[in-house]
Amino acid sequence: MESVAPILVEKRARTARSRRRDWLEITAVYGMVLLIFWTPPPWQYLLWVVASALVAAIILKSYDGPRAMGLCKGNLSCSLWAVAATLTVAGLAVLLAAFLHTLHLPGPAGSFLRRSCVYLIWALIQEMVLQCFFLSRLLHLIGNATWAAVATAVLFAVAHLPSPILTAITLICGLAACFFFLRFRTLYPLAIAHAILGLSIAVTIPRTLDRNMSVGLAYLHYTEKPAQLLQP
Repeated sequence: MESVAPILVEKRARTARSRRRDWLEITAVYGMVLLIFWTPPPWQYLLWVVASALVAAIILKSYDGPRAMGLCKGNLSCSLWAVAATLTVAGLAVLLAAFLHTLHLPGPAGSFLRRSCVYLIWALIQEMVLQCFFLSRLLHLIGNATWAAVATAVLFAVAHLPSPILTAITLICGLAACFFFLRFRTLYPLAIAHAILGLSIAVTIPRTLDRNMSVGLAYLHYTEKPAQLLQP
């Protein structure tokens, strides 16, 4: 029995160090995200590079394989309903916006198409950071899947302040995305649904309300530009 005690002490010490590392990583990365959103250009672009390198290094260091990160095809077929559901919601939003005469393009059609393709990649990156970084660490720290999902969704929503519309939407959708990932462990449907939802917001909600989906300092300094209205 005496030989077991040092092993238990060492195991608890490793667990404590792991928890401290999780808290440190969450604080550092989330602090960088908030700093980026509240820093004006050109310093903002430099912070983006630093934050991206930091997140990439942390995720690679703790890489547990494609399955743990939701990058495999497992459960893909039985989780595509999320994409269908999001398409339905987006379609209804477009019809309502057409009826209310708020359907618009946030810029030239060609530019919007290119930005939409880039946004799909950005949606995948956001979901990867949200689920594989924040949710996984909060799950380890809190030990309860429901409260870890709630905490992750709150962090996601707070990052979208001071936009009331985006904060409310990201709180609800972030919570749903976390529960979805905990159930199916796949990022691809989440990324597609995220992109569909984001693009539908861009073309249906008037820019005077969401300020062209700006957050942080950009939301406060937003200047209205003419939008191209689409006739139903």
